[in-house]
Amino acid sequence: MKKIGLTGGIASGKSTISHWLVQHGYPVIDADKISREIVAPGEPALAKIAEQFGKTMILPTGELDRKKLGALVFQDTRKRRQLDELLHPIIRYRMNEALNQLEEQGVQAAFLDIPLLYENGLETWVDQTLVVAVSEENQLRRLMTRNKLTEDQARARIASQIPLLDKVKRADAVIDNNGSIEESEAQLRCFLSRWSFLNQT
Repeated sequence: MKKIGLTGGIASGKSTISHWLVQHGYPVIDADKISREIVAPGEPALAKIAEQFGKTMILPTGELDRKKLGALVFQDTRKRRQLDELLHPIIRYRMNEALNQLEEQGVQAAFLDIPLLYENGLETWVDQTLVVAVSEENQLRRLMTRNKLTEDQARARIASQIPLLDKVKRADAVIDNNGSIEESEAQLRCFLSRWSFLNQT
């Protein structure tokens, strides 16, 4: 089974591309979705987060206070590393399970939607990489708008990742997402056509 890594920078528009792929019948294993599932109420990882970072990270509803945890770890490299060490092994295990299921179903190709593909050395998991990229200005503006962050907060989150330009240099293919959604989709269709083994639409 061919595996294509889909990645980008925070607020680069990767989720839009991932959503298009799902809508058009391509198998997508979404690391972000898995990361949300493993911290749902009742999951062991949620209890470990409360133990390591304090019970104030849990809302009265029993759910994770993502905003509070994000504010903490994106300002403290050590705490972010602690959180990664806690969650990443579980996420990788779940992703492997999903890959095995797809392989058993005879799927010929699948996308792995992994925001931190390069940061975590997971490019070794895939046969090809597709990076969704935007300008630094657009990335900052979109992140501030989407997450209601100050400029300093947004820059801290961007700085926690490998620079987007570096990811572009390492990619097998790049979608320039500075334009319209239609323009980005056209680029994606071009790559899917070029990678003929993915011609499932």
